[in-house]
Amino acid sequence: MKIFPMALALAAAMAAGAASAESVIRFGHDNKTDPFENPAHACTAVFSNLVTAGTNGSVTVEVFGSNQLGSASEHVQQVRDGILQATLTSTGALASYYPRIDVLNLPFAFSGNAATYAVFDGAFGEALAKDIEAELGDVVVLGFPDTGGFFAVTNSRRPIADLDDFRGIRIRTMTLPSHQKIVQALGAEAYPLSWGEVYSGLQTGVIDGQMNPVPIISFANFAEVQDYLTLTNHLFSPYTFMMNRAFYEGLSGDERAVIHTAAENCVTASRGLSRIIEASDRGLAGLMDSINVTALTDAQRTAMAEATQPAFETHVADNLDAKAGQLLGLFRREVAKANASTYLD
Repeated sequence: MKIFPMALALAAAMAAGAASAESVIRFGHDNKTDPFENPAHACTAVFSNLVTAGTNGSVTVEVFGSNQLGSASEHVQQVRDGILQATLTSTGALASYYPRIDVLNLPFAFSGNAATYAVFDGAFGEALAKDIEAELGDVVVLGFPDTGGFFAVTNSRRPIADLDDFRGIRIRTMTLPSHQKIVQALGAEAYPLSWGEVYSGLQTGVIDGQMNPVPIISFANFAEVQDYLTLTNHLFSPYTFMMNRAFYEGLSGDERAVIHTAAENCVTASRGLSRIIEASDRGLAGLMDSINVTALTDAQRTAMAEATQPAFETHVADNLDAKAGQLLGLFRREVAKANASTYLD
């Protein structure tokens, strides 16, 4: 019964652009369609506005959020097939098409948000984009927007400040094996569970906790069923902004230039809104009124990094190919460089 309305929506989307398919970007994502509440939709809203204005309407954008046209993984396939022209995909949704994306899950890598910008806008981001394009063959990567910031951990059992505190706590993860390895290396029990079941799982005690960026924790109302939040900052997983290659190559040079400018601003918008939400009553400031918040010391984060990074690197060596190992090496070097830099350098 769920498939039928989805098929109707997809057919309607295709029909809407049929008259001028070469100039319409059908853009699918799986988030709430409010540019003031969600980094993904802020990104698409800015992109849509700049593309339409910058091309004088020769290229327009139709955004389909909230999984109107399928799941995040289905969006990737639809872009590859030319049914959609663009999507923002999570690392989890992209992993089945491009397993090397898992190298981004190196735990406790970044010192702060500015370092993530430097890495994904620099040599590593360029190398990653080229490798995705080479492996998939039918997409163009336009950037790496923010999904909401660093991951934090919530749970209903006790405050978590060191490795011993993780023991015996069942934490929901995505179905990514690397996420499970990281949680296990921390001493907790990893419990893969689909996103739609997380709230009820927390409410019923099937799981004790979960990990996500602060804005997602806030918007999902997890504070209603969780008592403790720890600012671990252990993962940063950006979206990958990809476009159908055939569509992209069918644009004029001027139109492609506008696309790139709009994509850069899309990435910037996602980052700006993420930081605003984090600092507002829709983020950490609001959560602190209803959940116990713990920030880690440098020593506590270092201990967690030392416990998890070897397990992650073993996972990459055992389960991914040599090219993934090379990307992980470049990632480590670029992260170290970004962490050592400051705004005034």
